[in-house]
Amino acid sequence: MSGRKTVLNAVRGALADVPGYESPDDGPLPHGRRADHAGPDIVGLFTERAAEYRATVVRATAADAAAAVGRALVRTGARSVVVPPGLPEDLVPEGPWSRLEDVPRLKVGQLDAADAVVTTAATAIAVTGTVTLDHGPGQGRRALTLLPDQHICVVRADQIVPDVPEALSRLDPYRPLTLISGPSATSDIELDRVEGVHGPRILDIVVIVDE
Repeated sequence: MSGRKTVLNAVRGALADVPGYESPDDGPLPHGRRADHAGPDIVGLFTERAAEYRATVVRATAADAAAAVGRALVRTGARSVVVPPGLPEDLVPEGPWSRLEDVPRLKVGQLDAADAVVTTAATAIAVTGTVTLDHGPGQGRRALTLLPDQHICVVRADQIVPDVPEALSRLDPYRPLTLISGPSATSDIELDRVEGVHGPRILDIVVIVDE
């Protein structure tokens, strides 16, 4: 039996005792969503899960956030960094790198040649270690976070939510959404991992916490 038939048979079996006239909206869900499964320390959980996806995660105060961004750029030897519109000016410190402003829009070749991009985020998800962008101010258009080799994402602690449903409730479904769980990676049939195929090879996350 094919996998498709196996799945369809399982669906038919699950629906065998459901009257044909009943629709999914006719009754309440049989169980509610647990809101506490992430535990009390969602910042710590997010840091742990993002690191499991091979992201480099550091915590910093608001006053030290720019220094943390600078250390991430120094670590990779970045010589150029893309700055999206609306990014707070003080998040990218002075250093041995040039700033590439995306106004007017940079060409694909310029983005591909850039070493890094620094953005903010819309929200982050603790249980999956995921950063979510809706490409608003400070986050840039999608191409900015796909072509440079290093993505440095600055996330405030109060933007981190326990799980995916909570994150989606904070996002506008009509905006373009990008969910990032670790550096871009893929594997072939022999499970040889290759990073940087579909996006940045390096992901740094700076979590801004209270003093």
